[in-house]
Amino acid sequence: MPAGVYVVVEHLNGQIAELSFELLSAGRQLADARAGKLYALVLGAGGEASGVAGACGAADAALCVDHAALAGFAPEAHIVQLAALLKERPPAVTLVSNSSKGMDLAPALAVALGVAVVTNVAGLAVEGAKIVATSRLYGGKIAVEAEVEGGAAVLSLLAGAFPADKGKSGKPVAVETVSPCPQLDNARVAFKRLERPEAADIDISKQEVLVSVGRGIQDKENLALVQELAEALGAALCASRPLVDMGWMPKSRQVGKSGASVKPKVYLAVGISGAPEHVQGMKDAATIIAINSDPKAPIFDVAHYGVAADLFEVVPALTEKLRALRG
Repeated sequence: MPAGVYVVVEHLNGQIAELSFELLSAGRQLADARAGKLYALVLGAGGEASGVAGACGAADAALCVDHAALAGFAPEAHIVQLAALLKERPPAVTLVSNSSKGMDLAPALAVALGVAVVTNVAGLAVEGAKIVATSRLYGGKIAVEAEVEGGAAVLSLLAGAFPADKGKSGKPVAVETVSPCPQLDNARVAFKRLERPEAADIDISKQEVLVSVGRGIQDKENLALVQELAEALGAALCASRPLVDMGWMPKSRQVGKSGASVKPKVYLAVGISGAPEHVQGMKDAATIIAINSDPKAPIFDVAHYGVAADLFEVVPALTEKLRALRG
């Protein structure tokens, strides 16, 4: 039975994504439990891969592939290269992040390798020859266990499910350069450029205090209620994706997987259910406070403090108290 655990490392401008350190943490746990080795897989172009690979100290070894077709992220080229590499070195488990990139990679890679795929994984356990993966579904409201017989699978891990610190290590790692597969020369899709959005009125990623509002606000006119709370706190107002999709808040104020990642000292979530996509963007806040009428809302799983009550009662009362304290 193969015992190797492989982690697909995401990176940008020479920096490893925080999500990938979480994958290395989970991979280390699995490799140790199965008495196997942990390998980091780094794809890139222009020599970037080897530089990134050297920072994967939590792994036993890092395999890097350098080719022009692997610049940026073009799903076709990455899938072709990963499949070719892993067919030569059959893994027990391949870990990818449940990011926009990982969503492209996980199912196609599983098909190419002829193994199972489990997505939205928030927990892992090893029971004999089996790996038990716990997935969070329906916005994190349902937990489902999947038993992977024999342990061979592609697992897509949710952000925040595993501690990134345990995936970081300053120890040197053996880096092996792998020859790119010939099919890359005929890739049909090429990465051209990365376009960054224009500067917004405020950079929410640099704010120390944030008040974030979700679908529980019910109506656009009710945003004024939460804006008043933000002003009383001296905080910036931001939002979850549904409000941005409805045009109630600008894209620059969106927190989550498809928005901004924030690390304020205080993050007050108002009427936000706590879907994994949102949690990915705010899980590293120093103090998370949640207000939600549903006591079973997933946001309470990550919140340090929470109020299970009607926001239309709590928010005005909290605003009034804050104003009184400030005189």
